[in-house]
Amino acid sequence: MALELTDTNFQEKVISSDKLTIVDFWAEWCGPCKMIAPILDEIATEKAGAVKVAKVNVDENQGLSTKFGIRAIPTLLFFKNGAVREQIVGMTSKRDLIAKLEALA
Repeated sequence: MALELTDTNFQEKVISSDKLTIVDFWAEWCGPCKMIAPILDEIATEKAGAVKVAKVNVDENQGLSTKFGIRAIPTLLFFKNGAVREQIVGMTSKRDLIAKLEALA
């Protein structure tokens, strides 16, 4: 299950973590966001211990959206050692997500 991130816990849960982390910037009203959510939940379960999956609701956490220049959703940011290493905007396949994770591992 994905970890819910907010403006207040983002630093502690992502930036301070040395674990590879996918952060999904999403909104309740976003159709493609709802399509990618189950894929991210599967990855969170299958890669537990190696990869962390987290979500940021852009409507409730506008500070984070601004900080990372989120202009379209879903946007997935891949963090490693506290820094953004990759970004995917829009819907993508599980296969492509796994390939991206393996390239960053």
